[in-house]
Amino acid sequence: MFDTAPSSSDWPGKKLGLPEEGPRSVGRLGRRLAALAIDWAIAVVISVAFFAYDPFATLAIFAATQILFQWLTNGSIGHLIMRMRVVPVAGGYLGVWRPIVRTLLICFVIPAVIWDADQRGLHDKAAGTVLVRV
Repeated sequence: MFDTAPSSSDWPGKKLGLPEEGPRSVGRLGRRLAALAIDWAIAVVISVAFFAYDPFATLAIFAATQILFQWLTNGSIGHLIMRMRVVPVAGGYLGVWRPIVRTLLICFVIPAVIWDADQRGLHDKAAGTVLVRV
C-alpha cells in the first residue's frame, strides 16, 4: 500500500529539500569518514601529549572538541577541512543542545552507523540536524 523504498530518481536529502549535488547537498560517506578520522587523530595527538594516551581522555577530548566547534562554527575541525557543516533541518541557529546531543550519540557509535534514506544517522535525527556540503 505504501511505497517507502526510494525510487531511482531520489537522492539523499531530496525529502529535506536539499540539492542532489554541490553546496547544501548531504555530505556523503567518504567525506564523513575523512572528517571523523581527522577529528579522532586530533583527539589522539592531544591525548598522547597530555595523558599518555588514555582511551577515556581521548574520547572526552573528541567529544569536547566536537561540541565546542559545532557550537562555534557549525562543524568540527574535520567537517571544516572536508568542507561540510552541521545545520538544523528546520533552519535557524544550531544552538548548544544540538551539538551536545549529536556528539553524545556519536560517542555511543551505534546511532551514528544507522542511517535513513537521507543518509542521516540516528544522532542527526535526534538532534534535528543534517550534515551538508559547503
